[in-house]
Amino acid sequence: MNVITRAIRVVAPMAIAVATGSPAFAQIDFAGEWNQRMHEEREHRAGGVRLGDYLGLPLNDAGRLKADSWDASILSLPERQTMPHPSPYGFRGPANLRIQKILDPRTQEAIAFTVYGTFAAQMRTIWLDGRPHPSEYAPHTWQGFSTGQWEGDMLTIRTTHVKTGWLYRNGVAHSEHVVMWEHWIRNGDIMTWINIVDDPVYLEEPLIRTTDWMLTPEQQLGPRRSDVVDEVVGLPRGYVPHYLPGTNPFLSSEAERFGIPFEAVRGGKATTYPEYQLRLRELMREAGTRPQSSR
Repeated sequence: MNVITRAIRVVAPMAIAVATGSPAFAQIDFAGEWNQRMHEEREHRAGGVRLGDYLGLPLNDAGRLKADSWDASILSLPERQTMPHPSPYGFRGPANLRIQKILDPRTQEAIAFTVYGTFAAQMRTIWLDGRPHPSEYAPHTWQGFSTGQWEGDMLTIRTTHVKTGWLYRNGVAHSEHVVMWEHWIRNGDIMTWINIVDDPVYLEEPLIRTTDWMLTPEQQLGPRRSDVVDEVVGLPRGYVPHYLPGTNPFLSSEAERFGIPFEAVRGGKATTYPEYQLRLRELMREAGTRPQSSR
């Protein structure tokens, strides 16, 4: 075998691999139809968390006051009836998703994922092409601006420029200064979403949650259809439903329901840790009560 023949036999397979092969490291494909598994906090997410229940949420005083002032009937206002879930809550609420991959037509590299679904059928884009986040003065949207980068088989996403929205559907809010980190991990037909929300305005420390999704090829998502109607008649023009400090009658209902101290349902970073159970037992002994065994 001469030198030229040997070179062809070595170089030709390498050229084919370059033309048709995979990237330097594996990038998991998240594209597909995904159905949410509701085995975590099902009652909170499907039926909706109750008013005044902040247990396990790292709220600071400002976040607690914001939630205490919230009146659920505010959602009956015409301008709020079609408000979508913001991205820090969208994956957590009851919804299904369609994830699609956008390819560069020349290089065939993935430059973005789009996520369609959640309440109000939002379309979210996660950019993978290295573009920077916009100026802090750029407009904020419900889905924000998201960029992702690969860490092995895990996609890590950073989101900024989100409008003021909610973390739970009982008035627990995040501000427009929120920064959200996400990790997408896929194992076969299961995708795990790790969500880390950092908000210097309403949270004492980041809120961390996880959600699992199952690949559901037969799922079909359509457009969202909704009508704006007068749900509550007789409201004065310009009135915004709310509770002034100290007037919300529902704040103690969750503590009374389970027979636990009022302090526990007020939230705070201490309530997010397992060690808080020791504090809760101490409070129960002092009060001479015991929590209900089940819901």
